[in-house]
Amino acid sequence: MKTFNLKFASMAAIAAMTLCTACSDSDDPEVEIPQENKTEYSSAEFTKVANNNVINHSFASAFTNLYVGTISGGFDAKTLDAAFFETAQYRGAVPTNNDWTAGWTLKNEIGGANESDMQSAEVLQGELKANKTLTANTKYYLSGEYIVNSGITLTIQEGVTLVAKDDDVVDYILIKQGGKINAVGTASKPIVMTSQKKEAGAWGGIHICGYAHTNVVGGKGQSEIGGAPYGGSNDADNSGTLKYIRLEYTGYAFDEEHEANGVSFYGVGNGTTVEYLQAYKGSDDGFEFFGGSVNIKHMVATSCSDDSFDWTEGWNGKGQFLVAYQEAESTLGYDCDCLLECDNNGKNFDATPVACPILSNLTLIGNGGSKQGIRLRAGTKVKLYNTLVTGKGKCLTTETSQTEKALLDGSSVLNYITLATDIECKGDAK
Repeated sequence: MKTFNLKFASMAAIAAMTLCTACSDSDDPEVEIPQENKTEYSSAEFTKVANNNVINHSFASAFTNLYVGTISGGFDAKTLDAAFFETAQYRGAVPTNNDWTAGWTLKNEIGGANESDMQSAEVLQGELKANKTLTANTKYYLSGEYIVNSGITLTIQEGVTLVAKDDDVVDYILIKQGGKINAVGTASKPIVMTSQKKEAGAWGGIHICGYAHTNVVGGKGQSEIGGAPYGGSNDADNSGTLKYIRLEYTGYAFDEEHEANGVSFYGVGNGTTVEYLQAYKGSDDGFEFFGGSVNIKHMVATSCSDDSFDWTEGWNGKGQFLVAYQEAESTLGYDCDCLLECDNNGKNFDATPVACPILSNLTLIGNGGSKQGIRLRAGTKVKLYNTLVTGKGKCLTTETSQTEKALLDGSSVLNYITLATDIECKGDAK
């Protein structure tokens, strides 16, 4: 693991004082709820005929090639928002006749992309104060922070390989408010962001700060990595375009409270385009959303040690075709946490605007053990459709009264969901 220089030690100290909500089991210790106070939400509510949900389903022959496969009988999410959702009336994310993950994602092999065969270009570091283009099919190195300032655009063309150096500084890309990243690969020539050290936690990933909402106190926060401001009132804010990108071995830990994800979206608006991204073998979350309204489509989180997808601070974007897959600890070498960890705000469950993303066509496969698959807590709402969950001892849990009240009053929806286990309710909704 890399060591701190003084610059980054100082940064970590500043970040520790921010109002950002971290999302881990240790943030919100579980409190035993007396039986007489438990919520009315239950398996019976979840499995009502109108919800079209299934529990205790056997997935023994459901998938090929790790996560390819769907189950018929789904909801047409296009009726919710025809401009964003596609008609996909099945449960799951990847049909056998349309494996959209083929060619640009990794399953469980060693990452990297033909580094020795590519033309080698410059080392990227410091602050970017003029527009910059990374040329197609070229290898670049990343050493330390690479910051895109307001008014500046970083363009990354197809086939670029970006390699974080194994040196004594923390490598990460930070897009500040008003800056943009336009990184557009293709299925045959994805953009690969990897590291010289082929192990989880080798570098710090991408951090994007926008002007969309967050429900932290005062409506503004600072990114956990880099201490950059985010938040505002422009939910249509545009931070650029991310397409066909594979991020390998992210998750550098500054300390126990500040770890980098594959991509961290801080108050990112829905003018931003995010499609076809893979977070591969990171040591923290694959993708985390701190408020904002950004929409996502065709996303894969593979064997990330913490949560595959994580939201907090009022995220209310839309998502379709999402995959979370966790390899077994016995072969991967480390354990993994939740497939979806879902908070409104860990410090104030009633904070507004309340998190309520609309998600359809998810395949969520855990690595065994007793942990949660989908963990709904800290006041979050959600509208979730066409989802498959297996490989976790607790496929779906609800843990706060606000979350369960929303399920009872219909402001949250769990429909067309198939689980390998029964649900578990912990909240007090009375």
